[in-house]
Amino acid sequence: MFTTSTIATLEEALRYSTAQQKAISSNIANVDTPHYKEQTVSFKDVLQTAQSNETGFQSKRTHAQHLSFPLPGSMDSFIGKTMEQYNHNGNSVDVDKQMTEMAENQIYYNALVDRISGNFQSLEMAIRGSK
Repeated sequence: MFTTSTIATLEEALRYSTAQQKAISSNIANVDTPHYKEQTVSFKDVLQTAQSNETGFQSKRTHAQHLSFPLPGSMDSFIGKTMEQYNHNGNSVDVDKQMTEMAENQIYYNALVDRISGNFQSLEMAIRGSK
């Protein structure tokens, strides 16, 4: 059923996916730029920040062994640069890898949008009643 914490969690996941999309798009746009370093959004960094509970937000735990986590405010701080070099001009972007990551991210994003849409449809049904 609809809860504000579920919507907030899905919203943060959408922010993460959006930051990842921005990094991938930037990488593809700069595939021929000399000395450009591939940008990445690290899920590990996002998870570590979430576990450190710096934001003060506390998730609802239904079991003592569940992890608690805060929701990070901005994903921009999780964008890092890859130092590997793939091209002769010092560029570290592998366009095939970027296209694969973009497709995966698009599927993830669409799943999140479907989930959040389902939550709002459930709320609408609860308000209007089933017909």
